[in-house]
Amino acid sequence: MDNKKIKKLIEQAQEVQQHSHSPYSDFKVGAAVLTESGDIFAGCNVESAAYPLSQCAEASAIGNMVSHGHKRIHSIVVASQNDEFCFPCGGCRQKIAEFAPDDTPVVMVTKSGKTHETTIGELLPNAFRAHDLGK
Repeated sequence: MDNKKIKKLIEQAQEVQQHSHSPYSDFKVGAAVLTESGDIFAGCNVESAAYPLSQCAEASAIGNMVSHGHKRIHSIVVASQNDEFCFPCGGCRQKIAEFAPDDTPVVMVTKSGKTHETTIGELLPNAFRAHDLGK
């Protein structure tokens, strides 16, 4: 993936990460998606006192993307607040797979800038997709 694009996605993910509402976990996460048209949409985690109602950063970014009329993820970055990679949870892997083919890059970045790149297909092999519904 293009280093300039990754750098821009990392910047956006880390910027939005600062707006995280995470009073319960104290763990701020930011995510940024790049669409096929080159637009970037970001989101942060938003926690709720009723824990199951919380929303992950990836889901926020994807919702932002869809709200602006886009349906395809070209790549996604997930920013951790510490020096450990923050991999998408299972639900977010499924959400990413809804809008991205298996070879879509998923990049995790630590606070210090260390990156780990994989694909959604590696994170969620045999994802359940629209074609499984006969669509």
